Amino acid sequence: MQQEQQPTVYVIDDDPSVRDGLDSLLRSVGYDTRGFASPRDFLAYPRSEGPACIVLDVRMPDASGLDFQDELARKGYPIPIVFLTGHGDVPMSVRAMKAGAVEFLLKPFREQDLLDAIRQALEIDRTRLRKQAAAADLQERFATLSPREREVMALVARGLLNKQIAADIGLSEITVKVHRGHVMRKMRADSVADLIRMADSLEMGEATGDGKANSIAPRPR
Repeated sequence: MQQEQQPTVYVIDDDPSVRDGLDSLLRSVGYDTRGFASPRDFLAYPRSEGPACIVLDVRMPDASGLDFQDELARKGYPIPIVFLTGHGDVPMSVRAMKAGAVEFLLKPFREQDLLDAIRQALEIDRTRLRKQAAAADLQERFATLSPREREVMALVARGLLNKQIAADIGLSEITVKVHRGHVMRKMRADSVADLIRMADSLEMGEATGDGKANSIAPRPR
């Protein structure tokens, strides 16, 4: 099993003293940190492939942390955010949390509160990365199936028996059984229920009324 990369915490704050203080704190507990004076600086920096989160100031001279949170969402940049602010209010915190922020901390804050929030944010990102890796592995397995095997998989996932599949696609029941066995082996499915869950994850199209698969390949997400 591949070893997880060291977690990275990105600190975005226009105050150098805040960045330096957080860098010292986070490195003391084993986190790799990167500090940025603005969101633009962060976007220009290549992101780590391991679990990560952002510690983000709400108010900066040239940018709003809340607006930057919205921008990341629009760009499909899934990274958990912990907000820090010295001038927060209830509407700010509500907006941040509704948009998916992990925590909204007022300065001065307890170090342990920040560390707890970062730990939670990194666990959220770990879960995302695990799901992403599992989805990629499933797509790789699906890519090994022949067009006929994909057709059989779609029909098995609908709950059809070998005899019914044979009638639908014009093959002998024995040939369908062979294709079905190949599908189970290549997809590494332990049971039909397992294969159905895989088909659901792949979002395979349902068959049309004449029994033919409408969309054998996964639909784009």
